Amino acid sequence: MKVRSLSTLLMVMLFSVRAVAFPADSDAESAKSADQLPLDELRRFAEVFSSIKRSYVEPVTDQQLLEDAIRGMVQGLDPHSDYLIADAFDSLQEHTKGEFGGLGIEVGMKDGFVHVITPLDDTPAKAAGVEAGDLIIKLGDTSVQGLSLSDAVELMRGEIGEALVLTILREGVEAPFEIEVVRAAIKIRSVRNRSLAPGFGYVRIGEFQANTGSDLLAALASLQKEQPLKGLVLDLRNNPGGVLQAAVAVSDAFLDEGLIVYTEGRVARSELEFKATPDMAVGDIPVIVLINTGSASASEIVAGALQDQGRAIIMGTQSFGKGSVQTVVPLSEDRAVKITTARYFTPKGRSIQAQGITPDVIVEDLQLKAVENEVEQVREVDLAGHLENTTDKVDEASSPLDLANEDFQLYQALTMLQALNILNP
Repeated sequence: MKVRSLSTLLMVMLFSVRAVAFPADSDAESAKSADQLPLDELRRFAEVFSSIKRSYVEPVTDQQLLEDAIRGMVQGLDPHSDYLIADAFDSLQEHTKGEFGGLGIEVGMKDGFVHVITPLDDTPAKAAGVEAGDLIIKLGDTSVQGLSLSDAVELMRGEIGEALVLTILREGVEAPFEIEVVRAAIKIRSVRNRSLAPGFGYVRIGEFQANTGSDLLAALASLQKEQPLKGLVLDLRNNPGGVLQAAVAVSDAFLDEGLIVYTEGRVARSELEFKATPDMAVGDIPVIVLINTGSASASEIVAGALQDQGRAIIMGTQSFGKGSVQTVVPLSEDRAVKITTARYFTPKGRSIQAQGITPDVIVEDLQLKAVENEVEQVREVDLAGHLENTTDKVDEASSPLDLANEDFQLYQALTMLQALNILNP
């Protein structure tokens, strides 16, 4: 009788949840499916629930079992859906505002381990040597296998100044190794800018936050104050994404018409289109967008939009390939569910999901080394009795080797911008 009563209760609960989950604007087929309760599966759930309550080695509360069941149901959907309890819900809200406490890494789950999508700029993780693509197998003395993503993130948070040892698996390194990271208050500066050479600007977007669009406009205005821009590098490498509206605003700064991105999902409200407005923040100058495997989600939207619209040359390596939209639905003051509700598509209808953006020009992240000549080369000017040059003396062009040694991909981007300006001054 106890199991049967629980089954009845669960059926009533599920019917109520389904009634909320499928609103009036969903299609008729979905609505019909929602009315058909999976009685056998509900009975099986009730039997497992009752068996755990009766026989598990330690007492387990109904609340814990039901919360674990909800968490498992949501996390079983895809790597980006999650059930957020109080701390995780607060952390998500803090993250989109650009200030939070922790190590400074954007993470997901892969093969049961914590997968580093990217270490964020100017954070303890970046300074300690954590790299995009690393798999974290232990957090301190705790193995991450069996943990949910929310549980793992909670372990990474702690008192500012406290150290946490990460045990890491890295491609190309045979054995796991440890990196100690000291927790800090993480304040993400979304946009940075500097001049690479006279007339050639550089803008780095570390993450897409609510204020990224306005910060980009300010950065572009600052660069153009010095002198008119002849070319620009937009650096989206290791940018894990963020707020969709910020990605649209960044794309809009370089476009004066046309589609930026659209989304498709099962319900009408998940189908959206975002188009460019007539005003551009910069003139029709050459733009190069740098991406790599750490460029995900919103950064792929920008790269895809500018590539499809023929507005920028995409350079670097294949991007991460996260082309799905997550919606956070608050359930109470301290509970929420984050579920995938749609897919992103570029203006030409390309899905980013599990594919990513392929650069127009592939440039690996290499280390440049100058070749040393054993014998000094002889030039005309070194020959005895050479004729003098009667025109004005011109300084020899100097190669920005410091930039090449510091960041080869950025050096290549600047070189291409300069070449484009020679052909089309």
